[in-house]
Amino acid sequence: MTSTTDKAILKIRTAKEGFYKGFNKKVTVSSKLIIAGLVIWASVFPDHAEIVLNHIKTWSFSYFGAWYIYAMAFFLLVCLFLSLVPATGSIKLGGKDAIPEFSTFSWISMMFGAGVGIGMLTFSTVEPLSHFVSNPDTIKGLSQGSSVNNILNSYKWSYFHWGLSAWGCYSLVGLSLAYFNYNRGQPLTIRSALTPLFGNRLRGNLGHLIDISAVIATILGAAVTIGFGVSQFSQGLYEVTGLDWLINVNQSPSNQGIMLALFLVMLASTVSAISGVGKGIKWLSNINMGLSFALILFFILVGASVLGFKMITVGVWEYLKDLPSMMLTYWSPTTDEPGATLYKWQSLWWTVFYWAWWVAFAPFVGLFLARISRGRTIRQFVFGTIVVPSFICFVWFAFVGGTAIDLEVNGVANHAILGASSESQLYQTIKLMVSDSVYILISSLVVVLLLTFLVTSADSAILVVNTINSGGDESQKGKTHIGIWGLALSLVIAVLILAGGLEALKASMFVGALPFSLIMVLMAISLLIAIYQDLKRSKLE
Repeated sequence: MTSTTDKAILKIRTAKEGFYKGFNKKVTVSSKLIIAGLVIWASVFPDHAEIVLNHIKTWSFSYFGAWYIYAMAFFLLVCLFLSLVPATGSIKLGGKDAIPEFSTFSWISMMFGAGVGIGMLTFSTVEPLSHFVSNPDTIKGLSQGSSVNNILNSYKWSYFHWGLSAWGCYSLVGLSLAYFNYNRGQPLTIRSALTPLFGNRLRGNLGHLIDISAVIATILGAAVTIGFGVSQFSQGLYEVTGLDWLINVNQSPSNQGIMLALFLVMLASTVSAISGVGKGIKWLSNINMGLSFALILFFILVGASVLGFKMITVGVWEYLKDLPSMMLTYWSPTTDEPGATLYKWQSLWWTVFYWAWWVAFAPFVGLFLARISRGRTIRQFVFGTIVVPSFICFVWFAFVGGTAIDLEVNGVANHAILGASSESQLYQTIKLMVSDSVYILISSLVVVLLLTFLVTSADSAILVVNTINSGGDESQKGKTHIGIWGLALSLVIAVLILAGGLEALKASMFVGALPFSLIMVLMAISLLIAIYQDLKRSKLE
């Protein structure tokens, strides 16, 4: 169903000549100035930047925790509603004659690599192990931490943070952008998804602010994800090479090692971004998926496969059964126990942080999903962007995290995995499973997989930022602009890590997450209005 809309097509002004030819100057220059200001501030006043950013994080958690909880539930429910209703689920993105540009395998590979591929290698052990020790069920006294009867609970909460809710966030943005671009002819940029609400006012400063917010959220959200990845990549280089300068005395990655890893990743990602979505990103994503299958097969064959299969079956059922309650429960601040600890767990340590992270990452992943999904129906899009990636995440957590938990429960690890840093838990798990020679081989596979995931995420983020800055034009605007945003992303990560480590990097994300969460709520409402209008119009024709 391709149609023109009763709202005029947005004409976003771009420069006709000069250095910014093809770009909207207000969006591009303003975004650069904000990012440059953040970099300079964190470079010159690192201590002050760390304090202020952490204050912003605490403030946003305290006052907007409930907002994040209910907004994320709303995003998932909207996507599921549109996919399950026959009249809307059958709508094809791009019209009834549209043909998908990419094969299903490449499509899924690209969306997974751009979404949470890096996180799988860090959090597939970190999160189940953390919740194995403490989670809301242990806080309420319903189960005992670090015991066998707490394993299911640890997975329930791990799946909650990396499953349907996370991907529903991405799917909502991707579906909105795809529908307004392919079915209503609007430019492929964030402001287009709000045309039913604001119309032609989006051509001016209101639209510019929306796109600037999306660019800032994209840079900071990608920076956090890549920051986690380069830390683990640096740790992997040490595990493979044994070079002492790559780690600190406490066995965590050194700043020198992280900077080297960051340089390698961003150099490769800039080259890949220049080659475009159909070449570099597509092939890297296919390599990602192939290496991922090889690594997960290793854990299925050598690891705790019985526990893994139990977590894929019983664990997923427990998660789905309790999902409505987990999704809609908010523990408000209080001084009474266990409420006080439940509030800290949800709003300061885990859930709200994740929801803000996914929101900050959503403009990047969402626009990228829209870019690669022409020709899919809404039902196919929602299934492909929510259910399939969620299941892949569940498999990773079940077999990788399950092996780590099994080694700890059976006394083989003797706290070696639990006591390791987040960057090295995966390596410690592998080390306890195989001989030294095989360990080097598997660790090398992890390092290569990390590199390809990191490059895929970074180059996709750069291309998305260029698309937003150019008013939705997907064509590349030259190597210089790609290089500039590659450098900007590198500097944000490097400066914030040097200023305060990953905590400062994580805190910076909330500068972009909160305003974009409001934009996302408006996008959901706007999408529902647009589809209703188009269905009503099609019945009259």
